[in-house]
Amino acid sequence: MPDKLTDENNELTPAMPTVLNELWIEYKAIEERLLLLRKRIEHHASADDTETRPTSVPGIDKLTTTAITACAGNGNQFKSGRDIAAWLGLVPREHSTGGKQRLLGISKRGNPYLRKLLIHGARTCVLNLNRTKDRLGAWIDKMEARGTH
Repeated sequence: MPDKLTDENNELTPAMPTVLNELWIEYKAIEERLLLLRKRIEHHASADDTETRPTSVPGIDKLTTTAITACAGNGNQFKSGRDIAAWLGLVPREHSTGGKQRLLGISKRGNPYLRKLLIHGARTCVLNLNRTKDRLGAWIDKMEARGTH
């Protein structure tokens, strides 16, 4: 960016390079601050056993575990994984009556930030996981064969 601003043939007005340079400096400062915050979050996640264990799951990193711990604590309030999924809004809404079960679309009622982190982690697994070495790979292959994404 600084090279582009000092270029004489950049077709910018005389005042514009000064403004853009100030914005570039501000952008770099924000980038450095974000890097520092990410390092703090990763250090915090490495020090806590509650946040270290979930990182063994493919697609879940330290940022996701700290977010889950901040919102859900240690998870003792949930009876099963299904309860956590329902709390996050990752399960279909149900409208059942008279013994006839009707499942609707994903409810999306939980924490949108956590849901976004988990969905992006799952997408990363689908795209990048070594399916021959990881046992999750066979399950992903089976879901793709069924047409369920």
